[in-house]
Amino acid sequence: MTDKNSCVAIYNTHTEAENAIRELQKSGYEMEKLSIVGKDYHTEEDVVGYYNAGNRMKYWGKFGAFWGGIWGLLLGSAFFWVPGVGPLVVGGPLVSVIVGGLEGALAVGGLSALGAGLFSIGIPKDSIIKYETAIRSDKFMVVAHGSITDVQKAQNILGVTAEEVNLHSSEAEA
Repeated sequence: MTDKNSCVAIYNTHTEAENAIRELQKSGYEMEKLSIVGKDYHTEEDVVGYYNAGNRMKYWGKFGAFWGGIWGLLLGSAFFWVPGVGPLVVGGPLVSVIVGGLEGALAVGGLSALGAGLFSIGIPKDSIIKYETAIRSDKFMVVAHGSITDVQKAQNILGVTAEEVNLHSSEAEA
């Protein structure tokens, strides 16, 4: 990802996050520029897991139907266990950024892999702490990536329904 512009929206439920992604899709936003982050937790009755089937990820667990629908829309998917955060499911280009963050987590001030990934796309550390806290609280994060015009469009759409929405851009500050 070369653009360091992003719009981050926080949602209380997976349904709200899914509806937000569908609204962006209806508006013509490129699905390849969207990421979602959330926790899925398991109980003894619900097995949590996933596997790749061709170019699609199959997932089951408490939110299996939700994640299964999201994987059909977004590019890339992963399941991480992040110390201090727990089980983390990620879809979209943020997957490769977090994988890169796994290598550089110590280099950016002891942030988690999620935090290092967010930092590498230009999100300031104080915001990262707030986003990680939201994820630990079982909320969902939708991240729109792209040009300043793209992320401003996403901000306008997501701002209607999100608990919180923030634009992060070096271009906006210039």
